[in-house]
Amino acid sequence: MNCDMCGKEDRLFKTNVEGSILNLCKGCSKFGKVISVVRGEVKKIKKKPVEKTEIGESHILAIVSDYGSRIRKKREERGLTQDDFAKEIKEKASLIHKIEVNHFEPPMSLAKKIEKFLHISLIEQQEIKPGSLAKVKSEHFTIADFIKKK
Repeated sequence: MNCDMCGKEDRLFKTNVEGSILNLCKGCSKFGKVISVVRGEVKKIKKKPVEKTEIGESHILAIVSDYGSRIRKKREERGLTQDDFAKEIKEKASLIHKIEVNHFEPPMSLAKKIEKFLHISLIEQQEIKPGSLAKVKSEHFTIADFIKKK
């Protein structure tokens, strides 16, 4: 489990810091009053394996860059408004609008749902080279992520 303040993976303590209850490591818990020890199992982040196709080459699934125009074109061909389309796939119309103007890239699950409903292709395999992927931080934000350091 990660500390809510610094992000360190360590034993955590439920701590009251200026009225907020946080799960903090031993070092950060000194900024408040320790209430108790946090008991629980450590969650492991599941990483999806990248399929190897040839030596030195890999592929990943990614959303196509022109997803918004593809969705809008097919939706209009079927005579659906954004509201009607949103109701059909059980999503909000505002989300559909953001997707169609490329302000929001749909997650894979939503892209697959849209592909199935509109019978279009939004997901493609892209070739990547080893070492080209940036190090991905954990999925949780900590207070340290928002502090501006000098």
